[in-house]
Amino acid sequence: MSAADVCDKSAANKGTPVIEARGLNIGYGSFAVQRDLTFAVNRQDVFIIMGPSGCGKSTLLRVLVGLLPPSAGQVFYGDMDFWNSSEEERFRRLERVGLLFQSGALWSSMTLAENVAMPLGRYTKLTPPEIRDQVAFKLSLVGLSGFEDYYPYEISGGMRKRAGLARALALDPEIVFFDEPSAGLDPISAALLDELILQLKESLGMTVIVVTHELESIFAIGNAGIYLDNVTRTILAQGDPRLLRQDPSHPEVMRFLNRGKTPESRKDGTPP
Repeated sequence: MSAADVCDKSAANKGTPVIEARGLNIGYGSFAVQRDLTFAVNRQDVFIIMGPSGCGKSTLLRVLVGLLPPSAGQVFYGDMDFWNSSEEERFRRLERVGLLFQSGALWSSMTLAENVAMPLGRYTKLTPPEIRDQVAFKLSLVGLSGFEDYYPYEISGGMRKRAGLARALALDPEIVFFDEPSAGLDPISAALLDELILQLKESLGMTVIVVTHELESIFAIGNAGIYLDNVTRTILAQGDPRLLRQDPSHPEVMRFLNRGKTPESRKDGTPP
């Protein structure tokens, strides 16, 4: 399927939920990190999971991508009840999901090309020449053409993040998860990564779910999201972060999104 076909199909279904959480409780053993989480991620959203440190953002991501079962509740991928499906069914569904870890999680002993080729060799029947073509294409998508033979330690942190993204895109996922993508990056590299995420979302028609507390990224790329509270241990607010930033019905969320200040308290008179 071509990129144009993907975009046409995605445009027709935009606004359709691709992931839903219903009454989700997450935690470790008897310790509840978050309770009663109910939300939907629509097709082609850039959906932000936000909140203060320690609120369970990354734990929720682990539940959504199949790395940690919930304590209670359900996760739906379309009409598939994910955690009540067989392991084989879950595995097949996750073949259409990409994940960029905070560190990039590249194999240091492999070149960038070998890192990106690994899932293609394991989960597809492509021939070696076809894999080489796909690797070159995926690296070109993230601006790394010509770096196929470099090792992760030979490139910058921002380039490692982009190489990790190329690997996350290897199997043409419908949904890509990002765990703190801007962590460890300087402001310019972080802004370039935000731009790349938006470009790929538009060109490939994919849905993006981002765990982050970086406000610049939240406002630059997010059009929907949830705020997890680490006191009540549940969702305090849902919606477009730019609207939540100005919504006085959620003062705690408003303070978080305005760096601890409500818009009325700003001394410089600038709008939120």
